[in-house]
Amino acid sequence: MFRSIHNIFLRSFLILIYFIIIFFCAIELNFLWLFGYSPDMQDIKNPTMSVASEVYSADGKLLGRYYKENRSPVEFKDISPNLINALVATEDVRFYKHNGVDVYGFFSSIIQTAKGDKRGGSTITQQLAKNLFQTRKRKSQGVIRKIPVLRTVVYKCKEWLTAFKIEHLYSKQQILTFYFNTVPFGNNSFGIKTATLKYFNKNPDVVTPAEAATLIGMLKGTSVYNPIKYPDRSLARRNTVLGQMQKYGYITKAVYDENIHQPLNLNLSYVEDDAQGDSYIRRAVEKWLEKWCKANDYDLYRDGLKIYTTIDSRLQQFAEEAVEEKMKMLQKRFYNLWGKKNPWRDSKGNEIKDFVLKAEQKLPIYDLLEKKYNNDTTQIQAYFNKPRRMKVFTWNGEKDTTFSPVDSIKYYAKILNTGMMTIEPSTGKIKVWVGGINHKYFNFDHVNQAKRQAGSTFKPFAYLTALDNGYTPCDKFTDKPVSISYIDNGKPEVWSPNNADFHFSYREMSLRWAMGKSVNSITAQLTEKVGWDKVVEYAHKCGIESPLKSVPSVSLGSNDVSVYEMVRAYSTFLNKGEKIDPLLVTKITDQNGSVLEEFTLKTEKVLSEETAWLMLYMFRGGMEEPGGTSQALWEYPGLWKSNSNQIGGKTGTSSDYVDGWYMGITKDLVTGVWVGADDRSVHFTTSETGEGSHTALPIFGRFMEKVYADPQSGYKPGPFPKPWVKITKTYMCPSPRISRDTSASDSLSNTSDSTAAEPATPTAEPETPPAGPPTP
Repeated sequence: MFRSIHNIFLRSFLILIYFIIIFFCAIELNFLWLFGYSPDMQDIKNPTMSVASEVYSADGKLLGRYYKENRSPVEFKDISPNLINALVATEDVRFYKHNGVDVYGFFSSIIQTAKGDKRGGSTITQQLAKNLFQTRKRKSQGVIRKIPVLRTVVYKCKEWLTAFKIEHLYSKQQILTFYFNTVPFGNNSFGIKTATLKYFNKNPDVVTPAEAATLIGMLKGTSVYNPIKYPDRSLARRNTVLGQMQKYGYITKAVYDENIHQPLNLNLSYVEDDAQGDSYIRRAVEKWLEKWCKANDYDLYRDGLKIYTTIDSRLQQFAEEAVEEKMKMLQKRFYNLWGKKNPWRDSKGNEIKDFVLKAEQKLPIYDLLEKKYNNDTTQIQAYFNKPRRMKVFTWNGEKDTTFSPVDSIKYYAKILNTGMMTIEPSTGKIKVWVGGINHKYFNFDHVNQAKRQAGSTFKPFAYLTALDNGYTPCDKFTDKPVSISYIDNGKPEVWSPNNADFHFSYREMSLRWAMGKSVNSITAQLTEKVGWDKVVEYAHKCGIESPLKSVPSVSLGSNDVSVYEMVRAYSTFLNKGEKIDPLLVTKITDQNGSVLEEFTLKTEKVLSEETAWLMLYMFRGGMEEPGGTSQALWEYPGLWKSNSNQIGGKTGTSSDYVDGWYMGITKDLVTGVWVGADDRSVHFTTSETGEGSHTALPIFGRFMEKVYADPQSGYKPGPFPKPWVKITKTYMCPSPRISRDTSASDSLSNTSDSTAAEPATPTAEPETPPAGPPTP
């Protein structure tokens, strides 16, 4: 009987062995495409760390590449024994005793996990297999990936097979070298050399046991144990690694005691040149594709994708040239305005004394300095006041100088920035994306990351609400003082807005004239009539996604929005009332040109064609109505070479001239421009220097001049589209013919010296306005 049981057991064991062998063979051969691709010996011999993805413009120009720019491979002799010992002691203590797979360690980890002590069972070689050959990427998966438990088993088996192949071809030293050159250390650091430079400003051959333990400790979770963001967690994890090093005899008790009581001692002074090939467009595309890459398991930095964008390289160049030309002038104007005085001021114009200190405290290094110097502010300030060599941005090129961090904070706080975006509403394609003046020094994107008060560029949503709810462009209101009572957070409030020049004309104006001249009092009255909740509703309907506080001042642009949102919302009017989901990418292919995804325009009907067309007619009022705030565009002769050309738009300026805006509309394109300093306490002081008509509008005007001057641009001047449907509302209302007034003010500016002339005898507006400024 014993022999019978023994035979059954032996037979079962052999069957299990045969099954395991067949299973591993099936995985290796990708039987019936069930298991996905596995690295073969040729792959192991010639490993590819990553393949760059490339981004192209709509006309085929290379705009940028995605690759691990800060990976600096090192040889084994350049890696400190402290790093190697810390890695082995923590991640794979039996590394020198196994052939890629540690069976004992694997089953031990299962037992420990069952007891509640969750720990990994992967060897260093297995981790290398996963990192280097992406064994869990979708291209390495088959049909079985849809079966949860079995999928995990296949992943692990692939890592085992790949690890065995690696161990067969490479020595232990080579494996460790591969590992240290490929492993990520957070903060976009790949490879040990980049990590030691970033965190300790030293090469990997000279790191101390404590520093080695800090870096190896991060491998359990580069975000969770990031020493910059979470120093306390990192310190605790470092001490755990030091304990492992002592436990397995890699350091003595004396070395352990010496290192465990040390602070992290980070040195973040190393400046890496990781902006090569980077740009606002490249970053915008990366953000745009973030969800797609995650859903489809692609890595822009490794998988060699070809990404085709909607950006027109010709228009992009014109926009960047216009920005450079006009921002140089604005910066000079700003410096002349403030001279040697500090421009950071409160709402009363008083200098903010602790401005620099607060700027210091926002820097990541400030918390580290507090810990290092035990909150000794004298030593912290000594650090910030110590001069050092650095390169700084100037409009005349990069400049080598000697600045202290305090000097640098003051210098950059005075520099104006911009955000600009152009879209073709009929196709939804984004043609221009200028996120700022220089990506290397200002990598914050002012198109979709920055949100600022929209000022008067938000007023059209009040007029839209009115037109879509019974009003006509010819309905009249009187420019007079207005007080509006409302409830804010359960508290009664009264809002009494002034006009920009603190003057009320008591003149009766049509809605088109009031919007073109940007009259606060009439916009406030209209908002009260239609309801501020309704204005918010229409703004959201057109494409504004930012939260909007529903108060009477909403129509005057008291809320923060992005350039991206504003361009998208304005595009609804030129697109016959269809809200668009803007396109930045049209197609993605793999390295061989096979199409992985194509993106098409998505639209939603939110306005009638009549209302949309009437809004275009209203926007033309900025050029055609007396005192229209867009009339500075007459100063750009390249816009008016065609007598039939029409341009609509809206200027905007927030309180104290902090933000300058211009939203420009032609028959084909919608462009949004914002100008201001990154800190809101830094701004112009007068309407002549700081209004949107003097800061943002000139960039639009110069840009469109360049577009129209190039016959290859694909865009020509011409009139706005004729009505798409029968217009049932009165819109050809009498309009006073008044002398040209280019000094009209934006509605949220504090002061203005311009007042409109008395209206002349009203005349009917011609079907096509004159190609030049209005004449008496």
